[in-house]
Amino acid sequence: MKNLILCLFLPVLLSSSPSPTNYMIVGTYTGGKSEGIYVYKFNSKDGISTEVSHTKTSNPSYVTVSPDRKFVYAVSENADKGNGGEVSAFSFDKETGILTFLNKQFTGGDHPCYVDIDKTGKWLFTANYSSGSLSVLPLNADGSIGAATKHIEDHDATGPNKERQEKPHVHCTIVSPDNHWLFVSDLGIDKVKIYAFDAATGKLTPATPPFAKAKAGAGPRHIAFHPNGKFAYLIEELTGTIEVFQLQKGRLTPIQQTSTIQRGQKGFAGSADIHLSPDGKFLYGSNRGDFNNIAIYNVNPSNGKLSIIGFQSTLGKAPRNFNFDPSGNYLLVGNQDSDEIVVFKRNAKTGLLTDNGTPVSVGKPVCIKWIAE
Repeated sequence: MKNLILCLFLPVLLSSSPSPTNYMIVGTYTGGKSEGIYVYKFNSKDGISTEVSHTKTSNPSYVTVSPDRKFVYAVSENADKGNGGEVSAFSFDKETGILTFLNKQFTGGDHPCYVDIDKTGKWLFTANYSSGSLSVLPLNADGSIGAATKHIEDHDATGPNKERQEKPHVHCTIVSPDNHWLFVSDLGIDKVKIYAFDAATGKLTPATPPFAKAKAGAGPRHIAFHPNGKFAYLIEELTGTIEVFQLQKGRLTPIQQTSTIQRGQKGFAGSADIHLSPDGKFLYGSNRGDFNNIAIYNVNPSNGKLSIIGFQSTLGKAPRNFNFDPSGNYLLVGNQDSDEIVVFKRNAKTGLLTDNGTPVSVGKPVCIKWIAE
């Protein structure tokens, strides 16, 4: 009788277990095969993706998701004489996987390439690459975006690389894990600017000191924070290096610099993105340029320092953003120039990656975010 009851109720128990499926939100450069933002269902058991919907919008090269997962925000990486960049708001229906446009606002600069949202879900921060500026925009209760309340631009500084550092180029505006600080990496002037952030008012105040200096010509790009909140990692596009910092009360203290380029190799790294595994044991950094790979590091839990484990080809061209699925078992890489997201299975013990054989065909993918179903 017990076995009979178990057989009758087992299907019910299995059907009520947590779903392994999550929504993957993909930002792209439009033109060619892409029309905008794409939504997929991703199965964390087998690594297979199925397109659910897409919405047309111009060059949504970077996207972010609200803390309550009800809204998606995307830049439009365009330009028009200093004020062509925009950021758009979309509501997200978790039942259907459909994005619905709400509104858009100017970012106050050209070619916005990054957008982040604070932990309260009330403020957006955008990085305007070509204008070398950042903007703060309020978010309304319905998810729509208000006009920018703050615009900060540095007109004077340059770097030693005359082709890429002829002026400021803000590449990342990311909020600290405790929501008290905004870190702004500027590829053009080799600095990470630091601001104290007031979540009640959206006010930014230069920290003390107001920036962390990278080595001349490095080209700071993206920043990742360790889950323990004690360390920050900066990937540098022009030199293919990673700077490791101790993070304390908005202050970045350098403790290590390491290369993303395999010893003995020569060429331009064009480093792009950086992420830590959810457990904080491993760090990954992408190289475009001449290498098209992911550098993989072990993270020392006591001091945050990195030691190289290996290098994984991304099996495509120009890997930009990459990200872990919510389970942490897969790492997905957007290969911009080969119109494909490659899915890698991640070994949680070694940190190493293996091709899962389930690529996603999508035009010019450059950003991957997640919404749990």
